[in-house]
Amino acid sequence: MKSILCTLALISLSVASSQAGCGKTVTDTGKLKSFDKDSKALVIEVDGKEVKRTLTPTSAGAEDVEKLVGKDVVVVSGHNKVESVKKG
Repeated sequence: MKSILCTLALISLSVASSQAGCGKTVTDTGKLKSFDKDSKALVIEVDGKEVKRTLTPTSAGAEDVEKLVGKDVVVVSGHNKVESVKKG
C-alpha cells in the first residue's frame, strides 16, 4: 500500500513540475516602425497592425535595433519581452 501511494505521489509531482514553465514564444515578422531608447520599446507593423514589444538586457540583437528602424525584422518574444531581434 505504501509503495502504491508513493508511486502516485511521485507521478503527480512529476506531472506538475513539467507544466511549471510556459515556454510560449511569439514570432513577429514585419517592419520596425520605431524604437524608444528610454523605455526600450519596439513598435513593429505586422499585417497592418502595430505590435509593441519591450527589450530586456538579455535580448539577442538589441545592440543593433536602432539601425533596423524602417527595415523588415523578425522578433521572437515571450510575454511581450523580446528574446531576439534580427533583420528579416
